Amino acid sequence: MSSLFCFSGAIPSSEDEGGRQGALKRFSAMWSSFRKGKRDRVKDPEPSESPGPAEADNTSRQHRYVSGQYFFEYLVVVSLKKTRDGSSYEPQITYQFPKRDGMVRYQKEEEEKTLKAITLFCFPEGINWAPLTEYHSETFSFVLTEVDGSRRNGYCRRLLPGGKGARPPEAYCIISSLACFGLFSKIFDEVEKRRQKSMAMIYPFMQKLREAPFPAPGNTVEIKSFIPESGTEIISLTRPLDSWLEHVNFAKLFSCLTDDEVLLVFAAAVLERRIVFIADELGTLSQVIHAVAALLYPFTWQHTFISIVPEILIDVVMAPTPYLLGVQKRLLDEVTDQSDLLVVDLSEDKTKTFIVSIGDEESILPPKLQTEIREVLSTRQNKSTVEELNRVVSEAFLQFFVKTVGHYSSYVKYSHAGGQGVFEKKRFYKAIDSKTTRHFVKRFIQTQMFDLFIQEVEQQQPGRQPSGIFHKKILEYQEKKKSDKTKKH
Repeated sequence: MSSLFCFSGAIPSSEDEGGRQGALKRFSAMWSSFRKGKRDRVKDPEPSESPGPAEADNTSRQHRYVSGQYFFEYLVVVSLKKTRDGSSYEPQITYQFPKRDGMVRYQKEEEEKTLKAITLFCFPEGINWAPLTEYHSETFSFVLTEVDGSRRNGYCRRLLPGGKGARPPEAYCIISSLACFGLFSKIFDEVEKRRQKSMAMIYPFMQKLREAPFPAPGNTVEIKSFIPESGTEIISLTRPLDSWLEHVNFAKLFSCLTDDEVLLVFAAAVLERRIVFIADELGTLSQVIHAVAALLYPFTWQHTFISIVPEILIDVVMAPTPYLLGVQKRLLDEVTDQSDLLVVDLSEDKTKTFIVSIGDEESILPPKLQTEIREVLSTRQNKSTVEELNRVVSEAFLQFFVKTVGHYSSYVKYSHAGGQGVFEKKRFYKAIDSKTTRHFVKRFIQTQMFDLFIQEVEQQQPGRQPSGIFHKKILEYQEKKKSDKTKKH
């Protein structure tokens, strides 16, 4: 889930490049540089099966923790402050932990760009704020990608600060290289609890957290923290066993869309089309868009990905290239005048889900495989935990890729030992018996997500067995086919 993109460099200021058009130009320039850098990088290794809880208890300390990784880079508090003329509010960073000292000039400049980006994504609505007496806190996330392709996750919780009378909300934002939404939501609960007592209470807790080792999948780290009047508390932070799903909660996706609607969105995403999600709540947008990207596993969305588009960057909807965008409903009119895209309304009060569509979405996926996905999804009703639900949903869509393109490795040929492999595209799709599946695969292999996947396979050493969940599922499927064939005879 790490390969998700938005752009800290694409942050316009009122002084440069003339507003929205300038923002879009900078966005495009960032993307060109980013795509070049991305192709030169080696993809993170595919996650393999994690040890079960019983095995995890017996592993040594170094296997229970991810070596050298901090929970987070820094925490900032973003407050809404009146502009000089007093006519509106603008977001400003009012607290940062830890302070970044000893940086050279270019590092400071990059840091300032990142901090500017954070304020923009914490308050994407722009300047339209007024003091409030009540505000329901919300948690959401975004991704910052630098020109060199390095990625960082932003986790944000907005709430009304302590005090009396009407006041604007403030945002707490944690920047981390780690993608684990549930874990950081729990951390925010602890931060919020301390903020209600005093801002000074946040520092010792975050210091302890920063010093703590980051747990490996399926493991727990405990943080001791003292709170006046409550005493010392022990906070347990556990990572899910299925680490590639730890940034995802499929429950939100299926509470907003029916199974058939999810299939249509998946069909559009798998062919790398332009898709815009519409909702009022920032948390809904970020959770749904990350869930849709996770459905593509083991493939990775290679194009523009912005879970919450700041109002000042709304012109990105005009980009001709594929994207996954989250847009607040009040900006719907800025989106619906576009064509050749899918606009998905996630709101509770919607009159129809697909506000704009191309019209062929129902015919993209092979009918038999659509039915099989529905059958697996129907078993999720009796799953009680987020982890169980995530496993059922991911299994349904993973099996789709196993059955459509799981035979890929047989069609990567090597001319000599040590040489690079060559994928025999035509032979690959002609080997598929089903006409509807073959038609789908002919289209899917034209996408950048499949192209990058195969490039990485071609670069592997001849004879080296792939590893990871996808390969494991392919072997299981092939064994089952052999077994079924034997039984018939």
